Amino acid sequence: MLALATVGFAVNFWAWALLSPLGPRFQDRLDLTSFQQSLLVAVPVVVGSLGRIPVGALTDRFGGRAMFPIVSAATVVPVLHLGLAGHSSLAALLVGGFFLGIGGTAFAVGVPFVNAWFPPERRGLAIGVFGAGMGGTAISALTTVKLVDAHSMSTPFLITAAVLAVYAVTAALLLRDAPGRTTPTEPLARRLAATARLGITWQASALYTVAFGGYVAFSVYLPTYLKTGYGLTQADAANRMAGFVLVAVAMRPVGGWLSDRLGPVRVLAGALAVVVAGAMAQSFTPALAPVGTIAFLAMAGALGAGSGATFALVALLTPADRIGSVTGVVGAAGGLGGFVPPLVMGSMYGEYGTYAAGLALLAIVAAAALVYTLIRVRAAAEGGGGKRPTDRRGERRIAGTTT
Repeated sequence: MLALATVGFAVNFWAWALLSPLGPRFQDRLDLTSFQQSLLVAVPVVVGSLGRIPVGALTDRFGGRAMFPIVSAATVVPVLHLGLAGHSSLAALLVGGFFLGIGGTAFAVGVPFVNAWFPPERRGLAIGVFGAGMGGTAISALTTVKLVDAHSMSTPFLITAAVLAVYAVTAALLLRDAPGRTTPTEPLARRLAATARLGITWQASALYTVAFGGYVAFSVYLPTYLKTGYGLTQADAANRMAGFVLVAVAMRPVGGWLSDRLGPVRVLAGALAVVVAGAMAQSFTPALAPVGTIAFLAMAGALGAGSGATFALVALLTPADRIGSVTGVVGAAGGLGGFVPPLVMGSMYGEYGTYAAGLALLAIVAAAALVYTLIRVRAAAEGGGGKRPTDRRGERRIAGTTT
């Protein structure tokens, strides 16, 4: 079940990220401004992020067995639109990108689905492995431009649509919800209101905004940054972005595994410290070899590990019947965290001709998140806010993270 869910997450994220590698090409073909190009790649991010809130709550109610096929099948429609007719104008691209955001909601399906299959002491690693499905963005980065150059603009979209359709059928036939899964009976609005009252919802949202938001921002904007700031070709920039994604993907289960052993607070603090250092170094626009490459790869690893640690914290502190709802809100915060930076970077470059201010701002935000982790989140973990009464092993491990 973990493998099937991870594949589904990867396939949907592959679709979700189809527009990003083609951003520079659309800018040239349609004569887009830097802001318009940033908006184009950011629209699927914000829609996919906000959509996680209702999709997570629906997963609590109906289970991943029902929701994975539904989300995957629904994503086929905008992918086909973009491949067949939706790439000829900015308006058509924005419409297609809006509905392409459905693919980004798959995350809120997978976390509660996987969480229910594993005991508390193994959930950090399990959800980290599932989170590695965000490597679907690397598939897009490595293949989209090459397929367009070799064949046509429609090719990558048609291939992705076919893979999504195959997965939707496979998931409908093979996926099974965990035995004994807790099914809430309250109305959706009441469950969302109860979720909003949980402290872990907002603590994890703040941290995920930086960790996963930073990853999403780089994964959608790095090709443009490298092409504009360093003069790389579109293909070279896309390949380097794929390298960034792969490092982050590999480190996400590592972050979950370390959280099971050291505690999520320690892992988050270490990851955020690395992001601060990397963003400060890159704000001076050093040469790519070696300083720039080291800075970006270090941030990639830290953002991946921090994302895994955040959901290890969610898995330990959230009541079982609220996992989907909390995941939806936290996932939305992370995605929205990735929506704003590309717009900021595009606007700042258009105004000042440099990305330095945007990277300095990332360093400041990561430093603030680090202080918040060491003070507020640590205090909440020590106080045991939101712990499940029956999770004695989880209680001991959480307390151990703060001593």
